[in-house]
Amino acid sequence: MRMQDRLRVNSNKIKKSHILLIGSFLIFMGIISLFWNSFIRLRDEVYSDMRIAMMGEEKVDPVVDTIEDVPTVENVDNETNNNSYVVDYSKYLAVLEIPKIGLKRGFYDVGSKYNNIQYNVTMVQGSTLPDVENGNLILIAHSGDAYISYFAYLYRLSVGDMIYVTYGGRRYQYQLVNIYEVEKNGVVSIQRNHERTTLTMITCTKNNDYTQSVYISELVG
Repeated sequence: MRMQDRLRVNSNKIKKSHILLIGSFLIFMGIISLFWNSFIRLRDEVYSDMRIAMMGEEKVDPVVDTIEDVPTVENVDNETNNNSYVVDYSKYLAVLEIPKIGLKRGFYDVGSKYNNIQYNVTMVQGSTLPDVENGNLILIAHSGDAYISYFAYLYRLSVGDMIYVTYGGRRYQYQLVNIYEVEKNGVVSIQRNHERTTLTMITCTKNNDYTQSVYISELVG
């Protein structure tokens, strides 16, 4: 075989090798892209559980018409908000669902070390559960872009929207009746009808660092 032909054959082999290498790389990147979102969601869930396991107890003063010493609710940024991955809800005390904003998140009892605003939707001490007549279930959570910002899209809700809480094998249906803002100073006044069973949700007001928004819903079914 002439030298020129030998060089041509070697050149073709190198080109085929490069094509094979590039093709394998593209397939690998495609697989990574396919499973990346699932990986990120799993990472966030594991990260959250690890942080929860290391935290201590946190107490809040009892609630009558005013919540005092409320944990600061902030806009938390620069992380991915993932609320759609599959979760084992049996580990929670109850589950909050807001179909309009695609939120479904469990929460723990006030006595649980997992009941902390830095890691979950949090039930404030002094709250009552949905089966208590004329009681008030009070939930708080962060807003923003982090994976712990479970109330990031409450601002999209309007009076009349439906909210659900599953507890004790029953699904309780609430309707949003009032939305208002309060100064962010550690005290939140609850403006509700004491002759109705209610759900109160509190989070940071969107685009406002100085107030928190309060969402009052009443049990309708």
